[in-house]
Amino acid sequence: MAIFLALYMGSDTPMDPGAMDPAEIERGMAAWGQWMTDHAESVLVTGGPLGETKKTGKDGVTDIRNKVAGYVIVEADSHEAAAQMFENHPHFAIFPGDSVEIMEQLPIPGQG
Repeated sequence: MAIFLALYMGSDTPMDPGAMDPAEIERGMAAWGQWMTDHAESVLVTGGPLGETKKTGKDGVTDIRNKVAGYVIVEADSHEAAAQMFENHPHFAIFPGDSVEIMEQLPIPGQG
């Protein structure tokens, strides 16, 4: 089994959560909870939503914006199997999220 980081990607223009119909939010959260239940054996870290971003570089710390809205860490037999777990995920099937990006955690070089 391999470990994968899945990033919930938002849109270029973030939506005001207050603009969504409360019934639609409730339906979406119920579907998200069901997804978590359905994949409980594969979810290693439940993750969650993410807030504002700061970037630290050679020039110091700056405020930036990216599209990463949240994350979860899952385990699967293959990269393809991990990606298939997110087909029709509520993040983009119900909510206005753009996509889910899934990447494998690779071994640290020199540590086996």
